[in-house]
Amino acid sequence: MDIIITLIPAHIFLSFGYLLSYFVMAEEKLHLPGDHDGNIWMLEPGSSGLSRTHRHRELEFNLVVSGTARYLVTDQRVTIRRRVLLWLFPGQEHVLLDMSPEFSMWIAVIKPERVRSLASTSRGPTLNAFDPGRVLVSRLSEQAYSHLGQLCGTTRNSFDRDTVLGNAALTHALLSAWHDHLAADSLEDASDVHPAVERAALILRDEHELTDLETLSKRCGLSPSRLSRLFKQQTGVSLVDFRNRRRIERFLDLYGSGRKYTMIEAALRSGFGSYPQFHRVFRQIVGRSPADYRRQQHLSIN
Repeated sequence: MDIIITLIPAHIFLSFGYLLSYFVMAEEKLHLPGDHDGNIWMLEPGSSGLSRTHRHRELEFNLVVSGTARYLVTDQRVTIRRRVLLWLFPGQEHVLLDMSPEFSMWIAVIKPERVRSLASTSRGPTLNAFDPGRVLVSRLSEQAYSHLGQLCGTTRNSFDRDTVLGNAALTHALLSAWHDHLAADSLEDASDVHPAVERAALILRDEHELTDLETLSKRCGLSPSRLSRLFKQQTGVSLVDFRNRRRIERFLDLYGSGRKYTMIEAALRSGFGSYPQFHRVFRQIVGRSPADYRRQQHLSIN
């Protein structure tokens, strides 16, 4: 996946409680087919759930099918569970912090051109927003949830059959999801995080080689003990776990199919101090050994 770096002037963007001359946001390019208005897929139980903090130009909605998970959306932590509908807009950086073993959800992304064409037909001005300024999350009734889930499945099957059918079904699913969201009760599961917590999350995302908690704490303006306690309290994930997840993300990006780096080379470049440390963390987060992962990669290639 490509990362596009966008520089936003300081007078437009204010973050972490102080003004930056430029703020660098990571925009992920989703590589959607040119004739697709978007895409939809199911995040299945047992997936590693690894996700870099990112944003993308496409509007996204998530419909939770089972289990629970926690997102960090810009500067807010959001807890999602069955029947919850979460919207993620192009200007909202987001990362899946953690999830329960049985967690699954539908993920739909829609290109901005299609969203703009539909915005005038939908109630409310927010659908076409770059960033609505808050996290939009609601819990659907059982009937609305069941209907929208069926639409998501139909849309996925339609794309497998024909692009035109898939695009039509995606439009139907998007407008139905937005209608259901407006009709449902908004959830209060979004809570602000401390600027230092957001700052720490972004530093750990971008600087994989940083291992010293003292240095990280100093840059965030808090003592090591307070930052560790606050990070765990507000995100539900410890600083160490969050850092390790980001390192595994980087390893997976670097290692790829194993053609450029060996596993040990990719592990060391990802910030791990030794192969045993990497092996332990990999098994803990991904749920299998690096060797098992490598075998699966070779099978998928061949």
